[in-house]
Amino acid sequence: MSTLTVTAKGQVTLPRDVLRHLGVHPGEKITVDKLPDGRISVQAARPTGQISDVFNCLKREIGPSLSIEEINNLTAQAWAGKR
Repeated sequence: MSTLTVTAKGQVTLPRDVLRHLGVHPGEKITVDKLPDGRISVQAARPTGQISDVFNCLKREIGPSLSIEEINNLTAQAWAGKR
């Protein structure tokens, strides 16, 4: 069990071994659920996107079909959450 200190701003820092256990890396998010008995549950937030989100970005209403290079670039952007 780890003991954490609450700062004056009401923040806590999770130790590296706890983050590793959650599978969380810098820049990623965690979710915290408040349980009825005063406890909390902490979990790694997992992306909720669907595979169709990637393919929908490839749709082109008018004009020529996309090249393989254009498709690869759009796919990379969609998976990175940039589109």
